[in-house]
Amino acid sequence: MKKAALEGVADAAGFVLGALAGWQLGAALGYDCINTPGWALPQLIGLVLIVAGCGAGRWLFRRLLA
Repeated sequence: MKKAALEGVADAAGFVLGALAGWQLGAALGYDCINTPGWALPQLIGLVLIVAGCGAGRWLFRRLLA
């Protein structure tokens, strides 16, 4: 049970921190999908960076847990 709880915490932390990192990377590169109106190519690229950050954060936290 303890291992499952640790995996859940690692997943949640990886998703949240990865999404924040992806958002900050997108904002630094000029692809901010949160603070800009509309849905054009820059906003979609920013959204892809957030989703990629979620996956990368989860992967990283799972590797750190193992």
